[in-house]
Amino acid sequence: MSKNKLPKWETKNKEFIHDFKIFDGYVKTSYHPVWNKESKYALLDSPDWVNICPITKKNEIVLVKQFRHGVDEFTLEIPGGLKEKGEDPRKAAERECLEETGFSGPDDAIYIGKTYPNPAFLNNTCYSYLWTDCEQTQEQALEGNEEIEVVKLPVSKLKEYIDDFKIQNSLVLNGIFFFLMKKGLLDE
Repeated sequence: MSKNKLPKWETKNKEFIHDFKIFDGYVKTSYHPVWNKESKYALLDSPDWVNICPITKKNEIVLVKQFRHGVDEFTLEIPGGLKEKGEDPRKAAERECLEETGFSGPDDAIYIGKTYPNPAFLNNTCYSYLWTDCEQTQEQALEGNEEIEVVKLPVSKLKEYIDDFKIQNSLVLNGIFFFLMKKGLLDE
């Protein structure tokens, strides 16, 4: 093994702790082959997530405003949610957009990036998409306890909203960053 390479920890055991509805909690025991040491780590096993930047023909981004229990506040976000088992991430992002906003585009959404939401203890990926020329094609199809207000914002105001901390969800900011980067709008 090269001195410049870090050795990969080996998983020795993964003990199920609890089903938290959107996560399964585990305690993972891992072994470091160089240190000859075992340690335990918390792990949340979660389905992959998706989010999407729906852009209208008038160059507005379609956002969703909803109450988030984790921060006990309303947040402004791009549509997104859990990817169903076996579901294509693009189809999941389009589905979430339609359900949450009623907006869709005439063509398939475009993949713009992916992130690991928190690789320290989460094992999932968040896929981000861009959907152009969107318009409202149906009513919202909210589920369970969802209550969402649709907000259309000119794309030209996005950076202002970020600078003023009106958009603070980290995964949403990643999706918006991918969109701005893809469209060459970061330096404007």
